Amino acid sequence: MKVLAGVLSDYSGEVTIAGHRPGPESKALVSFLPDASFLADGAKVSHCLDLYADFFADFDRERAADLIGFFGLRDGMRLKEMSKGMREKVQIALAMSRDARIFLLDEPIAGVDPAARQVILDGILRNLSADSLLVITTHLIHDLESILDSVVMMRHGRVVLQGEADDLRGEHSASLDQIFKETYR
Repeated sequence: MKVLAGVLSDYSGEVTIAGHRPGPESKALVSFLPDASFLADGAKVSHCLDLYADFFADFDRERAADLIGFFGLRDGMRLKEMSKGMREKVQIALAMSRDARIFLLDEPIAGVDPAARQVILDGILRNLSADSLLVITTHLIHDLESILDSVVMMRHGRVVLQGEADDLRGEHSASLDQIFKETYR
């Protein structure tokens, strides 16, 4: 994910994003949500929105405000006073409010309770345009199964299984979650 997002340059192999090697051209097309928090603990939500508006020309503040409200958060809230799930919602609102062609979300529902997972997934899909690509890394296949079109399962940087979700379910006569568990057993 970090290679695709253009934040890790020490890699081997070939990677292109919409025909571009990772760099300034590809970064303009990609919105990346890393698996670790990247926002200052003392920051207010409003400051985070200002930061993204200053940094990303394609940031849609109205869309971000909509998602912040959808998640039940307020502009004046401080990150240090939030739960992990609430902080994750702020970061998702920021990442999903860019007018990007590709959204890379690294473990967006890890470490949050099952009820919050569904709200987060609903928020992710809320304003996703039909011509965007959404790539999500997760070990929580069960929670994502209903929204997946394609699947790539990897181990140690190598693809071990890939295909269209419906085709894989049919081939294996199993859910993606069952296929995942069997593949990594």
